[in-house]
Parts: sequence; C-alpha cells; structure tokens
Amino acid sequence: MSKIIVMMGAPGAGKGTQARMLEDSLGLPQISTGDMFRALLKSESPLAEEVRPILASGTLVPDDLTVRIVRERTGQDDAREGYILDGFPRTIPQAEMLEALAAEQGHDLVAVLVDVPFDVLEKRVTGRRTCPVCGEIYNIHFKPPKSDGVCDMHPEAQLKQRADDNAETIKTRVATYERDTEPILDYYDKIGRLRRVDGTRDLEAIYADVEKAVNRKS
Repeated sequence: MSKIIVMMGAPGAGKGTQARMLEDSLGLPQISTGDMFRALLKSESPLAEEVRPILASGTLVPDDLTVRIVRERTGQDDAREGYILDGFPRTIPQAEMLEALAAEQGHDLVAVLVDVPFDVLEKRVTGRRTCPVCGEIYNIHFKPPKSDGVCDMHPEAQLKQRADDNAETIKTRVATYERDTEPILDYYDKIGRLRRVDGTRDLEAIYADVEKAVNRKS
C-alpha cells in the first residue's frame, strides 16, 4: 500500500537528512509546510489569495486552511504513490485531519521519530563549526578538524561558529519543540502509528532503521 511518512524529531535530530535519504531511496517527494507556502505564494490561485494576507500579517495559518494546502500539494501526480511530510502535522487537529486525508487518498500512514537525547542535541549544535571558505562543517565533539580551529582543506581559514549555535538557543528550541510536539507523539503512539528510531548513531545505521520502521507492518 502507498504510504504517507510523517518525519518527526527535535531541532538537530537529523530528521531532514533522513527524509531526504528516504526521498532518494523510495522516490517519494519530501514535502514541508514551508516549501508549500512558498510555492503557493508564487501562484495566482484562489487559495494563494486567501493565504497571502494571513502570512503577511505574521499570524498562524488556521488548521483547516493548512490542511487544504496540504491536500492541494499532495494531490499532484508526483505524490500519487505517497509522500514524506516534514513539519506537518503540528497540532492534534492537523493530525486528525491528516488521518482523514490519508483515508481519502488511499494511503497508509506511519510516523517516524528520530529520537536523540537533549545532551547529544546540545553537543551537535554548540559544537558545530563551519569553514568560511568552502562551507565544510565540523563538530568539535563528533567530527573535529585535524588542527584545532582551522579547516583541514583551508588551514589559513579560522572556523566560525554561528551566533545562534549556543546552549541557550538550543534549550529554547527544544523546549518549544517538546511543548508543541509531545501531544502529537502521544496521539500517534496511542493509535499505533509511531515508530521510534535511535538517532544517536551514524547516518547509515539510522537510515536502515528508518527504512525498517517505514516498511514494518502495524
């Protein structure tokens, strides 16, 4: 049966990377709400006219309108055999509406959580360093450069740390994620759709388990 794969995970957990690997492997489109809104704003459809003033005002798009946008995007030909969702659903009503949409489209649905403890997330974010010349990304905890503070390929370049790659920012982002996402994790857990994958290992090991989770029969 064709599938809707809902990818979940805290900031820095690597769910976006796993979603892209799934996209390449399964040939299903990876769809994020951000991409959908950006594409919609470039169009001249009645739905775009409805959404434009809401986004311009900075207020949240209502759940029913967000689901209409998801329905329009996922009704396109490339999503006929299923699709991968990143950043949706964000609320219980959206999750319930997605259940109805899955039934309407004839897709099975599985939610995959890339599970990473906070201390590992903190090290991933605060330890990140980037070469200003080539953009190569290092991590002082997990993937340090050969020489402290400089790029392996450009030893003249001092590695930079992004201003928002700090402990306070990641703590705030994870707290927001937990507040907003825990209810959805509980919802999917209760209806037997949630699959948890250990996100602390290397990419290939994580992906092997993500793929098993996606293919596992309920």
